[in-house]
Amino acid sequence: MTIRILIADDHAIVRRGLQALVQAQPGWEVCGGADTGQRAVDLAIEQQPDVAILDFSLPVLNGLEATRHIRVASPSTEVLVYTMHNNEDVIRDVLKAGARGYVLKTEDDGEVVNAVKALLRKKPYFSPQVAETLLDDFLSCGKVTASDTLSPREREVIQLVAEGQTNKAIADRWAVSVKTVETHRTAAMRKLNLRSGVELALYAVRNKLIEP
Repeated sequence: MTIRILIADDHAIVRRGLQALVQAQPGWEVCGGADTGQRAVDLAIEQQPDVAILDFSLPVLNGLEATRHIRVASPSTEVLVYTMHNNEDVIRDVLKAGARGYVLKTEDDGEVVNAVKALLRKKPYFSPQVAETLLDDFLSCGKVTASDTLSPREREVIQLVAEGQTNKAIADRWAVSVKTVETHRTAAMRKLNLRSGVELALYAVRNKLIEP
């Protein structure tokens, strides 16, 4: 039985590296490659892969939104997030969205193989650094910080604004009104006590919501 894997990353070199890694495993094949979150969703619907490996920082739809859509459109597809973001808020959000695996790009390639094997057995998998982050988060769960009060949409709007997206572009992406985006943005900045777009961008970098 052939294991079919979808790869989504906006960097061609990463996609090629993952493709080589997947194809080196007996019985595994890449059934599609995507450079945007929307393309990943479209391919998942078309190909119904066993596992989708998604970057978090995908254009058009980020990894969080792509995970949500894939889990609805192709429930049998397991999602592995493969990213630079080692942030407990991001990890929690993608897990709530339906991802069952999370591996950092800074870790050994073997972690991707181990994660896919675990997901094929319907078991969750977190690479060592991610597991440590989750443990630290669990041990400090009694301490409530401002970021803990952010909704997934508020975290996402911070990421998108910090990446240079306008309110109009975000509204088009979410298929909502500009006023709705402004409401999420204002609420997020109020909760975090941020006063400007520069402070918002600095917050996103410091908390690893975007890559510096």
